[in-house]
Amino acid sequence: MIQREIMTGEETILGRPAWWKESVVYQVYWRSFFDTNGDGIGDLRGVIEKLDYIRSLGVDFIWLNPFNASPGVDNGYDISDYYAIAPEAGTMADFEELVAEAHRRGLKIMMDIVLNHTSDRHPWFLESRSSRDNPKRDWYIWRDPAPDGGPPTNWRSYFHPSCWRFDEATGQYYMHSFAIGQPDLNWANPEVRREMYRMLRFWLDKGVDGLRLDALALLAKPKTFTDAADPYDIRYLTHNPGLHDYLQEMNREVFRHYDIMTVGEVAFATPEKGLLFVDEERKELHSLFHFEVADEMPSWDMVRFKRIQRRWAEALSGRGVMGQFLNNHDHTRQVSRYGNDREFRVQSAKLLATMVHTLPGIPYVYQGEEIGMTGVRFDSIDDYRDVMMKSRYEELVAAGRDPADALRELAPLSRDNSRTPMQWSAGPNAGFTTGTPWIRPNPNHAVINVEAAEADPDSVLHYYRKLIALRKEHPVMVYGDFEDISGDDPHVYAYVRKLGDTVWLVVLNHSDQSGSFTLPAPYAGRTMKPVLGNYADAGEVTHAHTIRLRPHEALILHCVG
Repeated sequence: MIQREIMTGEETILGRPAWWKESVVYQVYWRSFFDTNGDGIGDLRGVIEKLDYIRSLGVDFIWLNPFNASPGVDNGYDISDYYAIAPEAGTMADFEELVAEAHRRGLKIMMDIVLNHTSDRHPWFLESRSSRDNPKRDWYIWRDPAPDGGPPTNWRSYFHPSCWRFDEATGQYYMHSFAIGQPDLNWANPEVRREMYRMLRFWLDKGVDGLRLDALALLAKPKTFTDAADPYDIRYLTHNPGLHDYLQEMNREVFRHYDIMTVGEVAFATPEKGLLFVDEERKELHSLFHFEVADEMPSWDMVRFKRIQRRWAEALSGRGVMGQFLNNHDHTRQVSRYGNDREFRVQSAKLLATMVHTLPGIPYVYQGEEIGMTGVRFDSIDDYRDVMMKSRYEELVAAGRDPADALRELAPLSRDNSRTPMQWSAGPNAGFTTGTPWIRPNPNHAVINVEAAEADPDSVLHYYRKLIALRKEHPVMVYGDFEDISGDDPHVYAYVRKLGDTVWLVVLNHSDQSGSFTLPAPYAGRTMKPVLGNYADAGEVTHAHTIRLRPHEALILHCVG
C-alpha cells in the first residue's frame, strides 16, 4: 500500500496514513446497472457478472445502493426489512456470492444503510401506528395536531409540502422527512439505537467492508417542535443536538470493532460542522459527503467551487477526510450539469475526472461516468420515475403552472438524469436488459457505450483507468498538501499537490474557449514534465512563465526543476 512509502512523521493534509484514504469508490446503482433475468430491473447477479469490468477500472470499493426488501416508493430507500434482500435484487445467496467474488478480485463492498427512516410497511411502523400505547409507538415521531387540527408544525419534507401525515386511526401525525411512505425513526429512543446497531453488525459480519450512512444529519430531531420562520429552508431538520452523541455511540458499539470504512451523507454541512463528523480524534466517521456543490451549486461556477474547495481543505487539513464527487444517483450527470456534453463531451468528462481525482479527498465514480454518460430529457412526466420530481411537478401544476413549463423547469436536475440504464452497448436497451427496462435508456447509447469506449484508446474510459492507476502509484495524490494558486480566475483552476520533494501541478481550463495561466513564483520558469493530459499531444513545459490551454484541457505536471 502506498502509505509505506511515506516518511514517518511526514505532515500531510490527510493526517495519519490509512488504507481507506487511498481508496477509489465505484458506485453501483444496481437497479440500472445490469439485468440478468429479463425483468427490466438490474440485480445483484448483474453486478457479479460485471465484476471483472469494475476491477479493470482499478477501483477499490463497490458502493451498492440499498438492496434490502422495500416497496420501492423511493427506489429502495424505504426499507421494510433490514435483514432481507429485495426480490427484484436477488437472494441472500446472491449477496453472499457477490461479497465472496468481489473479495476474490481484491474489491471491497460498501453497503448503503438507511438509518433515519423506514418504510411505512416495516413491521416496526405497523406496530407503532396500531395504537397509542403500543410498545413501539415511541420508535417513530408522533405528535398531536395543531390547535386548528392541522399539522403540528409548518415544516416541509424533502419531497412534499409537509413532513407530517395524519393517521386517522390514532388521531396523531407522524413525521416523514422524505416521502409519505418513509416515516422517521425516533433515535432518542435507546431501543431504536440498539436495534440499528444489531442490524449493522449483522451485515458487517457477512463481510461488508464499508458503510455509506444515508441522511445522517437528520437523525437527531429538534428539541422543540415549533413553526419555522422560513419553512422552505429545511436546515431545521438537520444538525440538531444529540446527533454527535449518537454517532460516537455508534462508533463505540459497532465501527471500532471492524476494519471498515465509514462515510456519512451529511446535508447542509459547512467545513466547521463537517469536521465534527470526521476529526480523527472524535471517533465518529472516517469521511463524509458534503453538498455545497452538488445540492447548492445548480450550475457550474468556478469561483464558487474553488472557494468551497479551499475552505474544506483548510478546515480538514491533517484532521479529516471528505469524499470528492460531482454526481451520483441523486444528482444529474456531471458532464451535462457541470461540463459540456456536446462538442467537448470527451474533453470535458476527462477534465472533470482529473479534478475529482486530484483534489484532496476520496474520489467517487458513479456508474457510467467513466464513459461520459450524459443526462436525459424525456418529453413527458409519465416517462420519469423519480418520486421527488413527480411530487414537485404535481405541486407546481396544482399551483397553476403550465405543465410543459413545470416539466422544463424540473427536468435538468431530475434524479432520473443519473438513473437511466448503464450503457453497455449500442444494442437494444443499451445492452442493459432483454426485457422492458424500468426506466427508458438514454437514446445516445447508440454512440456512448462501454463497447465503443473499450475499442477507442482515446476514450473517457481509458482515461479513467490511467487516472486511477496514478493514484495507486503516487502518494502525492492521496497525502499531498494542497495549494490553490489560481485565485478567483473564472475559468482556469490551478493547484499544487506536494508531498516531500514531490510537487505536482494540476491545471484545468474549464471553458469552451482557449485560455492561458500565468505561473506565479516559485513555479514560473521551472521545468515540468507531463504526467497525464486529456489531449494526446501534451508536451514538456520548459522554463515557462505562461501555460497555454485548449478548450477543456486538463494537465497534470510534475515539477522537476
